[in-house]
Amino acid sequence: MPLHKFRSVEEMEPGPWLPAGHPALARAIRGVWAFGTRTLRPQFPPGLHRHRSFEEAEACAEAWERERFRRARRAAR
Repeated sequence: MPLHKFRSVEEMEPGPWLPAGHPALARAIRGVWAFGTRTLRPQFPPGLHRHRSFEEAEACAEAWERERFRRARRAAR
């Protein structure tokens, strides 16, 4: 597949849009949601997590993301 560079969004060709009500639209949406569920499911510890600052909350979320990434890499081996 060739790689194309664009200077702006206006230069890009439109994507393969389906009109509203098209029979394949619902199937395509279900496929995208299923893919997202399989690959991007958020995984953080259950429960309420309180933080003293926004920075502390961000650090905690980054730690959860690092752990999720580490587990995903280990599972892919």
